[in-house]
Amino acid sequence: MENKYQRVKDTLKEAILSGKYPIDEKLPTETELMNQFNVSRYTIRRAVGDLESEHYIYRIQGGGMFVQDWHKDWSIDSDSKMIGVITTHIADYIFPQIIYGIDQMISEGGYSLLLGNTHNNHQKERKNLINMLNSKVAGLIIEPTQSALPNPNMDLYQEIKDDEIPVLFINASYPELDFPSVTTDDAGAERKIIDYLLDMGHESILGIFQVDDMQGVHRMDGFVKAYQQHPEISYKGNLVMYQSGDSFDKITQRVASALETPDRPTAIACYNDQLAIQVLDYLKSNGFLVPQDISVVGFDNYQMAQYVSPGITTLNHEKEVMGEDTGKMMLNLLQKKPVTSIMYDPQLIVRESVSSPKLLG
Repeated sequence: MENKYQRVKDTLKEAILSGKYPIDEKLPTETELMNQFNVSRYTIRRAVGDLESEHYIYRIQGGGMFVQDWHKDWSIDSDSKMIGVITTHIADYIFPQIIYGIDQMISEGGYSLLLGNTHNNHQKERKNLINMLNSKVAGLIIEPTQSALPNPNMDLYQEIKDDEIPVLFINASYPELDFPSVTTDDAGAERKIIDYLLDMGHESILGIFQVDDMQGVHRMDGFVKAYQQHPEISYKGNLVMYQSGDSFDKITQRVASALETPDRPTAIACYNDQLAIQVLDYLKSNGFLVPQDISVVGFDNYQMAQYVSPGITTLNHEKEVMGEDTGKMMLNLLQKKPVTSIMYDPQLIVRESVSSPKLLG
């Protein structure tokens, strides 16, 4: 069980690292900290003493405690053979294949991976970035966290840029930064799959998109652009937008409302296959037949998407190839060779989850 001293120390350190207490800002007094944590003066002094020894705070005689410039020397260690990989998820969905591809390439160059997982949370991203920088990684491969939202970690990214640490983005990028990236044409691909549904005779399509990352924003943009080519039925398209922290129940409430309307959608286009599998299960549990009553499509060609019944029509994600290309690009960056960003053109993969609404009834 964590003791009181450790709790105080960890809480203050986290507040400093997260930027709650900026560099050179005065910290609360010992008495204020005693009241905040409900601990003794001895406990506060012990925790603060450790933080002072670790160069997170400094004291001014008679003036109080202040946040020290805790940033280490994060310039590249020429002997480092470790490359940091930070993704929103590590162990599930498409990420193991991406990481496998990266590892295949960089291991040939004599490098190893140091993995980090943000769970699509900016605070966790900050922790991962600091851990990687303190570990003196030779380079960083990063999947941006909530890339469609303002990022509070731009101060760290600026330091990374100033220290000339090689960085590659995968799947998305931050608009404020010009690091090279390996991505997919999310907008063009989504337009492709919506065009396919329209060609199949679907006019009323419900799109469900995660809008706190750029992949979702671009995929939603592709959905809209497909309908813009058909102004006579554009009013029949509908959107459900959600964020990564939203529960599936919150999403299905919106879906249920759409399904209860007289002109209910005859097809649902999902942000990715993971969501499509959940939507498929939801529809079945509510008495809908797929694709007889309603068609479902996804994105990413997740391995499980071909094994559910019916198999889900989707768009390919390069996954392992993305990992291999990313690994090669990182090795080139480490060797000071020029690199060019890559954007894949996902191919449509047709399975059994789509049929023409003209065949219904």
